[in-house]
Amino acid sequence: MKLEFSWRYTAMGLAFASAAVVILVQITRLLLSPEAEKLRTASTYYARELHIYSPARGDIYDRWGYLLAGNQTVYEVGVDLNSIQSPETIAFAMSKVLLGHEEYNTPDYYNSVFTIASTETSTVTYRILADYVTEDEVAILRKWSQEYTDLYRNHKKGDKVPSLQGLVFRSHLARSYPEKELASNILGFINRQGIGYGVEQYFNNLMAGETKAIWMPTDPNKAEELPHVPEGDSLILTIDREIQASVEKILDNSINETGAESGTIVVMDPKTGEILAMASTPRIDLNQYWKYGTILQGKTPYNRAISEDYEPGSVYKVLTMAAALDSGAVKLDTTFTDTGVFEIGGIFIHNWNWGAWGIQDMQGCMQHSLNVCLAWVGSQLGAKRFYSYMQNFGIGHLTGIDMAGEVPGRLKTPGDTDWYESDLGTNSFGQGVAVTPVQMAMAVSAVANDGKMMVPHILHAYVDKGYQYNILPQVIGKPISAKTAHDLTQLLAASLEEESSNALVPGYKVAGKTGTAEIPTPTGYTSDVTNASFVGWGPVDDPRFLVYVWLEKPTTSPWGSVVAAPVFQKVVERLVVLMDIPPDDVRHQLNKQ
Repeated sequence: MKLEFSWRYTAMGLAFASAAVVILVQITRLLLSPEAEKLRTASTYYARELHIYSPARGDIYDRWGYLLAGNQTVYEVGVDLNSIQSPETIAFAMSKVLLGHEEYNTPDYYNSVFTIASTETSTVTYRILADYVTEDEVAILRKWSQEYTDLYRNHKKGDKVPSLQGLVFRSHLARSYPEKELASNILGFINRQGIGYGVEQYFNNLMAGETKAIWMPTDPNKAEELPHVPEGDSLILTIDREIQASVEKILDNSINETGAESGTIVVMDPKTGEILAMASTPRIDLNQYWKYGTILQGKTPYNRAISEDYEPGSVYKVLTMAAALDSGAVKLDTTFTDTGVFEIGGIFIHNWNWGAWGIQDMQGCMQHSLNVCLAWVGSQLGAKRFYSYMQNFGIGHLTGIDMAGEVPGRLKTPGDTDWYESDLGTNSFGQGVAVTPVQMAMAVSAVANDGKMMVPHILHAYVDKGYQYNILPQVIGKPISAKTAHDLTQLLAASLEEESSNALVPGYKVAGKTGTAEIPTPTGYTSDVTNASFVGWGPVDDPRFLVYVWLEKPTTSPWGSVVAAPVFQKVVERLVVLMDIPPDDVRHQLNKQ
């Protein structure tokens, strides 16, 4: 009996041993076979998965540290299709919570969510229902979800209860603009397709930082420390938030008062080229940037100060007179007898009132804004010198301002197929030449800054890894001498005072020039509407600001002296307060002490 059991145990042992040998042989064969190497290689693909880490986009501040653009946490809301219990509840909840989102506030949104939530699929388990959902909106969904979960626990078998099970919330950062419309034409935006405007577009690579793609182990036992992804650089702009807000308010009020179609105001420090304010219309709430197309309707440039050129009219006479005085073509006491007409290149130039003003010196020509006189001054300069000076002033070229979307304007010169000798006469008083407001502000800054012309810029500094790097002012050229700049400034200041201009500011001596320009049409200058402008700077003995005003197609009056000059006055009255500039007599007294 014992021998029989012993034989059985031996047979079982041999059987298990044989099976073990077979298994070991098979394992050895698999490990040494060519397929084994393929399997080992393939396993590495599943041992790690790719994670994309995007840094937080840099913030944007004004020169005093006010936040103009930052980041906020938003959510992508989706559904796990394998976990859904009530598609109707999910569709209803999403359509109610997202009523404030224009893209989701549609009659079809409920149906689309219901269709997605009702889908049965074995290949796709996750679908996005909405993106850029706010924290408050997600909090409501989570609150409802908890309430429905508690209700589900207590329901009777067979009852149909609401449920938000299956909703998935994934947080990410999105751009936030706490000031809404303020400086929106300067800041711009980047849309979800990577297309944008303004500072956001121009400095996109700097602010976006460097995205890192890291292969992370799927085995939690081999988890690695998350990589450090530095935030994008933050920007400190040259603009002053209070000045910007004041200028935008003045511009909006002026457009309402004058019936203008649109308007632009640029405030610049002529000594540094820093843009202190740049207001343009229309503006948008950047938190709803997707409305850009609806508001601007594809017809209006995002920022007219840099992206819209126009014929400036008589403000351009500042550059013509500067060139003539600097070259010696005329002197301050040079006289010209205005007969009311001047012939050049086969065309006849007339004054704005078609009148004759008799004998005038150069101040009289500028004070009365005489087209005939300035056309004659241009002829004294001659085409070669005139266009050389204009190019030195940057006309027809990009200023290099650090904003996306700048256009160069147009300055026809001898040798161009569409240039004629008569263009020398008309260009001399700002007709037949196209400029942008920022281009004119840069050119005229040479007159306000001892002949030195500064590159206009909007970036004061950037912050990288905790260190601030300031941007230094740049001189782009010196088109005229300091003497010419001083003489012309005094001439223009006296002109404003003698005509009791609407641009005068009590207590402060300022210099400037009005401009009224006919708007060309395909059939010539046949329209009654105009572009009204004013450029001015002050205080004349120590210029701290240069202001350029442009109102397009005003209806209450076509004249720059009537509609644009008062805007300059209102802007300066706020500037001297916000920039803490005492009246001239106070400053002079303080300087003597």
